[in-house]
Amino acid sequence: MDLPIYMDGHATTRVDPRVVEAMVPFFSQHYGNAASRQHRFGWVARDAVADARAAVASLIGAKASEVIFTSGATESNNLAVRGVVDASRARGNHIVTVQTEHRAILDPCASLERQGMQVSYLPVREDGILTPAALGAAIEPTTVLVTVMMANNETGVLHPIDALAALTRARGISFHTDAAQAAGWVPIDVETSGIDLLSLTAHKCHGPKGVGGLFVRHGVAVTPLIEGGGHESGLRSGTLNLPAIVGFGRAASICLNEMAGESVRVGRLRDRLLSQLQNSLQGVTVNGSMKARLPQNLNVSIDGVNGEQLLMGLGGVAVSSGAACTSNTRKPSHVLQALGLSDKQARASVRFGLGRFNSEAEVDQVAEMFQGLVEQLRAPAPVFEQEHSENDLPPEWQ
Repeated sequence: MDLPIYMDGHATTRVDPRVVEAMVPFFSQHYGNAASRQHRFGWVARDAVADARAAVASLIGAKASEVIFTSGATESNNLAVRGVVDASRARGNHIVTVQTEHRAILDPCASLERQGMQVSYLPVREDGILTPAALGAAIEPTTVLVTVMMANNETGVLHPIDALAALTRARGISFHTDAAQAAGWVPIDVETSGIDLLSLTAHKCHGPKGVGGLFVRHGVAVTPLIEGGGHESGLRSGTLNLPAIVGFGRAASICLNEMAGESVRVGRLRDRLLSQLQNSLQGVTVNGSMKARLPQNLNVSIDGVNGEQLLMGLGGVAVSSGAACTSNTRKPSHVLQALGLSDKQARASVRFGLGRFNSEAEVDQVAEMFQGLVEQLRAPAPVFEQEHSENDLPPEWQ
């Protein structure tokens, strides 16, 4: 196989050629403003947005009128958290979230804390899962919002969203979930799940960057962050990014039609990669639950090596040691620390994000390269082979 090989799908994914094909006419042929109601250019744009909105809504089991377009999941998360809190100030001042959330949730929550809100950051089990019992114990009479991501962006662990949402619904509390990593990879039905708000983005499921969506259930009050024209049902003003929205709709349609088979195929690739790593190397530990996990995710810690050394040594293979949005910091992953990993173990982690365009041949080549590199990095410390056991690492590796 030729390099480079891309396996960093949790950072972003390659845009599907079918999505590009759908987008191209809306750059130079159908370039009207969807808010222009007086001529055909605007009507064509309006109809294209309506079709895309319906496609995205179908992907998550929502009504088209409940989906608004944003610039991505970060904006959607901010709008959901800040918007619900601002609209609910008369009812309470408490938010519940999870320690392993993306910074696009944690940072707005921290900002709201500085403004007087109270925020509970719940711990997870060692497998990365938040239990309904833990959530139930944290809810207070002043709680106005619970926000729990559907799938973790580093470990791929899936929280029991249906059970968590049922708890909040019974108490009249808005429930939001960040589904940026999950949408297009696992089935989602906001109606049966009882979700009130859901964030998603196109570029994690082979769509374009710069476009996302927020599902807002009818009746849920949200104060807009961006005003100036009343676009998107008054929740997000600004001229719509027509080509990207069209691409998002096409990506959503492809995912809806192909998800069942594609998730199985990619899941098998992931399992093949894990099996080869564990069969060829000692000290390979999966971080987070393997049972409740996205099919495209594998996050492992490799005893006796440093994750950054692995990334540099792999050269033409694109993988990561954690979230792309925090890759400029040397701090160990807050997600892995929340699972109970030490700083050293967290720094020895690698995240693989497989996707639609990966193959068995690529998996086999990456596994072979990975094995060779780990053995090379361990070579200066032969004591590893003699003394290693999962519960008895040499002191310098603890």
